[in-house]
Amino acid sequence: MKKDDKFLIFLKDTIKTIVIYVVIAFVLTQFIVRPFRVEGESMYPTLHDSEMGFSNIISVKMGSVKRFDVVIVYIEQTQKYLVKRVVGLPNEVVEYENDTLFINGEAVEEPYLDETHVLKQTDNGNFNFTTDFGPVTLGEGQYFLLGDNRLRSSDSRVYGPFDKSQIKSKNGFVFFPLNRIRLIGGNDR
Repeated sequence: MKKDDKFLIFLKDTIKTIVIYVVIAFVLTQFIVRPFRVEGESMYPTLHDSEMGFSNIISVKMGSVKRFDVVIVYIEQTQKYLVKRVVGLPNEVVEYENDTLFINGEAVEEPYLDETHVLKQTDNGNFNFTTDFGPVTLGEGQYFLLGDNRLRSSDSRVYGPFDKSQIKSKNGFVFFPLNRIRLIGGNDR
């Protein structure tokens, strides 16, 4: 076999391998998992700035979005993806008063909020962690999303309710930095 033939075989195999990897990456990131990178402190302490991971696309497309799921949402006007938490579901009335979440007029516990962080941010409870808002009536297919770090989050209080079509994936797995590898989801902290 000539040297040129060996090189052509090597080149052909390399191109085939690259194409296979690109197709696999495309299928994975379009239909199975969505990579994410946290930018900012809006989900602190649940998620930290610059953490990276994957979230589940399939569970949104084939399943349902539940209260307290962590979701990746796309905001068309800014062309950005944000990570937020679902607090209000379709056809519900959402309200916040005196640091209490009300759904359809009934108080709802938020077990994922870190009490130490909340107290530190509110000067030991001298002011509210979540400013009062609402009532907001959600329509069919609409969700109300909040960041876990309410004082530093642009969420449904700024953008309004999100349609299900804007929710691209939910929950997931943080893989970087290596010392913070963990699953994230519904009631996790």
